[in-house]
Amino acid sequence: MAGNTFGSIFKLTTFGESHGEAIGGVIDGCPSGVKLDLEAIQEELNRRKPGQSAIVTQRKEPDTVAFYSGIFDGITTGTPIGFVIKNANQKSKDYSHIKDSYRPSHADYTYDQKYGIRDYRGGGRSSARETASRVVAGAIAKQILPNISINAYVSGVGNLKLEKPYTELDLSHTEQNIVRCPDPEMAQTMENYIKQIRKEGDTVGGIVSCVISGVPVGLGEPVFDKLHAELGKAMLSINAVKGFEYGSGFEGAQLKGSEHNDLFNNDGTTKTNLSGGIQGGISNGMDIYFNVAFKPVATIMQNQETIDKDGNTVTMQGKGRHDPCVVPRAVPIVESMAALVLVDYWLMNRTIKK
Repeated sequence: MAGNTFGSIFKLTTFGESHGEAIGGVIDGCPSGVKLDLEAIQEELNRRKPGQSAIVTQRKEPDTVAFYSGIFDGITTGTPIGFVIKNANQKSKDYSHIKDSYRPSHADYTYDQKYGIRDYRGGGRSSARETASRVVAGAIAKQILPNISINAYVSGVGNLKLEKPYTELDLSHTEQNIVRCPDPEMAQTMENYIKQIRKEGDTVGGIVSCVISGVPVGLGEPVFDKLHAELGKAMLSINAVKGFEYGSGFEGAQLKGSEHNDLFNNDGTTKTNLSGGIQGGISNGMDIYFNVAFKPVATIMQNQETIDKDGNTVTMQGKGRHDPCVVPRAVPIVESMAALVLVDYWLMNRTIKK
């Protein structure tokens, strides 16, 4: 199986399955001499871990990361950083009913057809549990990036949507509620809606928005390695993501050029930022902001018609512990993938300038 590595200079390779002994990763290309706050790395994992509130999956995993190489006395050595997160609360029997059947809108069918074998326990390698390894690497990347802040938050759940732009929100409120929406009133409305969806045995999607501030001018390349293209690839690699837009996004297509152009100030900044901090594939020093759309979790606690491996029509109902809405736990994943993209380009830019 290919495609387990992300990045060009700062590379992350992940391994492990949802119900295997452990998941983990190897980071190659991390600079030496970086003093790491290991508690901050664990805190990022805590933001993503299951069982943290009443509106997420109740699988209880401590998600404690153990580092095996590449760090000495809390400082990176420049050698590969190997880490493991043990799986402690698997209930593989919850998936015995899909051993020979394919869940609608999951990776079961395509995975089986491509590889001829699949770990049906929680989706195996295609499970969103793999993203915990990305959060570890992203937490390290955040500590490498100088004076760059990455803040993601939930801006939409189903038809509920924050209408305020991020410039009118206090993003310090994001972690003050279990939905991770910086607007307290909307957060409560979203929480109530997610709880109602769970009672119905159903799921709902949503939108995670992200703002990156302090990015220097010059990250990204103008042709195939555009900064926004790599951010899009990173976000679309996250489980359940169905869309990515940055800057004015799809709404920008409704404007005229005279309305959309970002006019310059004398210092090179712009009066508006419909470009989303990226022009010609290169960062321009303004805030980078984007939206990531997540579909409803495919496993629902309702009867659905599907097929088995022999093509027979069967009826199945979801079992196990699943998120009724994935976006609250996706917030740190979005931040981590953004950090991995930025640290890669930052290191690339530093190499070029040398």
